[in-house]
Parts: sequence; C-alpha cells; structure tokens
Amino acid sequence: MVVGATGQIGRVAVGALAGDGWEVTAVSRGGGRDESWPAQVRTARADRADDAALAAAVGDGCEVLVDMVAYGPAHARQLVSLADRVGSAVVISSISVYEDDKGRGFDTQGEPDGFPEYPVPLTEDQRTVTPGDTSYSTRKAGLERELLAAGERLPTTLLRAGAIHGPHCLTPRELYFVKRNLDGRTRRVLPFGGRSRFHPASVHNIAELIRLAAARPGTRALNAVDPDAPTVAEIAAAIDAVMGVETETVLLDGPPPSPTVGDTPWSVPVPVVCDMSAAERELGYRAVVRYADRLPETVAWIEKHLSGRDWREAYPKMFQTYGDLFDYAAEDAFVGSLGA
Repeated sequence: MVVGATGQIGRVAVGALAGDGWEVTAVSRGGGRDESWPAQVRTARADRADDAALAAAVGDGCEVLVDMVAYGPAHARQLVSLADRVGSAVVISSISVYEDDKGRGFDTQGEPDGFPEYPVPLTEDQRTVTPGDTSYSTRKAGLERELLAAGERLPTTLLRAGAIHGPHCLTPRELYFVKRNLDGRTRRVLPFGGRSRFHPASVHNIAELIRLAAARPGTRALNAVDPDAPTVAEIAAAIDAVMGVETETVLLDGPPPSPTVGDTPWSVPVPVVCDMSAAERELGYRAVVRYADRLPETVAWIEKHLSGRDWREAYPKMFQTYGDLFDYAAEDAFVGSLGA
C-alpha cells in the first residue's frame, strides 16, 4: 500500500513496485490514478491525517506500507498502531534532520552561529536534531525516533531524501533558473562563487530505493540522493543547455547581497553532500538515473505548469518557502552598482 500515491514520489514509486510484481493499492486523498500506472494498480481514497480512514484503507493488512507524507511523531504512532496488520514500512524522511557536531542544523542558518558545517560526505551516523514541534526538521526527527524505536514490531526503512526533483514537484528548485530563462534574463548572480552544493534526489532514484527496501524489510535510516551533487553553477548551465539559451553569470565570493538577490534555493556556504554507501551495502542499491538525465522532463513540467500563470499562483508553496525569487529590479540595481 502506497500512501500519498499521487504525489511527486508516489507516482513513480507505485509504478516501480507494480513492475516488481507487487499487488499495489495506491492511496490518496482524491483516490486518483496516474496514467503511467498499470491497470492492475488499485486505488483507494483516504486522508492520511484521519486515523480511521487510514486504518480502513489498510483493511485486513498489507505486507508493506509505503508512506510518502508521514510528518511528525503523531504520524509515526499512527503507523505503529497498525503494526499487527502491516509487515513492514518504508517512510520518506529528509536530510534536514542532520545537525553538525556543534549542534547546528538547517534551522539555524542565518542565525549568529551560522550555517552548519557538515562532514563531506554525510553518512547516516551523523547526529540528528532534537525532535520537537518547532520546525520541519525537528518534526521529521520526531517521526524517525518513534519509528526506529518500534524496532521489530514494525520494521521501517526511513529514506532521508535530499533536494527532490522531477515532475509534479510543489517546490522545484529548478524554477529559479527556468523562469529567468523564460523571462529573457541573460544575467544572473550566484553567491559563494557558484560552488554551493545541495545534494539532489531524483524521484526515480528514491523509487528504486523504495522498491529495494520493500523486498528487504529492516529497521534503518538511509540517505536517498543522486550519485552526483553538482554545484549551483553546474545546475544553472545544465538548465541553460536544456532550454537552448546562453547566459552570463556574476559570481560573488561571499553570501547573497540581499534576500532577493542571488539567494537561490541551492545557496549554501558549505557543501551538503551525502554518502550512499549504506544503501548500496544493505539494499544492493545502484542509482538508476543521474541529475542531468531527467532534467529535460523537469524543465518541461515547470514550463507547462507556469504557462500563462503568475509563478506565485503556479507555485504558492515555493513563494511561501523562499519568498520573492524574482526581484529583477533589485537584481539590476545590484549588478549596476558593480560597474564594469
């Protein structure tokens, strides 16, 4: 059973599991189906926030429950309460649960202590933030703690996803460069010398991890990222190549000069790069795609979703998360201040 089946990861995961021979029930609030799924995939309608509705969807039970949308300790307890009817679980978490050895995590960036300095690459042994209700990161950490504590009662593989990319994304980081190119912006500003690296994660690689974990139940937390972690300058250049445009980049040695100039969704002062050795060792995992392989479909999806719409209407969660990414007046004023 796949919960959140019509979301960004769920659409691909359902197909991967069905292709591996599983009898799949795709659960979503709308009860819909993706046109790519085989006809034998069953659908069910349930709001995962409704305990009774989720329990009804599980029915007499399932061998594996895959949860794309679990968020916080309450959802973990909800899953554990179904342990007598569920053989094992695969649950999506996030690399945002990590903190550095000084106790700094994603929630502390911009504060006096600065951005965390993670080891490169990050392994699953790295410490995680204290669970709580204060942020996305602390709630995901709470989800992890509850599920890992369940142990053999409900063997759960937690997949710590990086910067997820692919069609149907509600907050596509690639939008930053796609919209600029569509708007004819031939110049852009990149802080930190364009060297920022925030590890991407293709929905296809995450679906492969889900497929493997479903067949190999266990209690574990694994990173879920692509085989490569390109710099923000490399990502920008790759998007330019897909869209057939030429641009000029203004590289800054330091941080963004203001919140609306050069502050891309990848702009981090130190690299956030994860190690995939544990997944390779425990699941026999091998990546099925690289970042650039699926970039054309990501760009095409963003272009289609933007067509004839204000970007804030097309991607409201993106605006809510990152603020105004397209303050061209401020950008032009800053570049003009640099002179020749």
